[in-house]
Amino acid sequence: MSAGEFIPAEGGKDCSEKEGGWGIKSTRYDYIWKGDIDEDDYPEDACDPRYHGNAQIDNIKVNTTVTGDASINVSGVINSGSNVTCPGHSLSSKKNFDIPHPTKKGWRLRHTCLEGPENAVYFRGRLTNSDKIELPEYWSGLIDPETITVSLTQIGSSQDLIVDKIPWGKTIHIKSGNATAIDCYYYVQAERKDGEKLIVEYEGETPINYPGDNSEYSVSGYHYDVKEGKK
Repeated sequence: MSAGEFIPAEGGKDCSEKEGGWGIKSTRYDYIWKGDIDEDDYPEDACDPRYHGNAQIDNIKVNTTVTGDASINVSGVINSGSNVTCPGHSLSSKKNFDIPHPTKKGWRLRHTCLEGPENAVYFRGRLTNSDKIELPEYWSGLIDPETITVSLTQIGSSQDLIVDKIPWGKTIHIKSGNATAIDCYYYVQAERKDGEKLIVEYEGETPINYPGDNSEYSVSGYHYDVKEGKK
């Protein structure tokens, strides 16, 4: 009998699909074998061959590129030594977005997020002919009023602007040191209080080692839909 020669089974052929998953598991990264026999040369009295519409494997190694038009669904962690990129969004060590340029045909626009050692929010706008900045009502339940900072940019003339007081963290009172009419841009920041304080530096190899409550965070490049019961 030569290698690859078809030998009919005793008692006739049985073409029913058999359950797989038996045998000795190989942990080598070998190339997948592909048969080299054409359909016209396939024995007529043999069962039709099957191909994998679905497959299961413990590990897979890709040397160049994974290409396709479908979705990739995972319930664990995506680890990458470089960027993970999809249309309009890139996951990496920086929080980026990359979109078609809104005004230049054939160009693209990339921005990245401002980073800082706190979970903060901001509120900005323009104050004209008034000495009070009314903060959003929901800020009373969202931020720590002791962390409020205010930046003022004078418009048109020097007004010697001063933050006078911020009673109850709800209204910012502004004074003009030279008694001129107030006209300025404002930028207000504060740290959120609905959760733990951010632990900026910690010992570990991956975000799973974060010593705080990981359920409060979604980390760029790290999958958090399923946290495997860990923090």
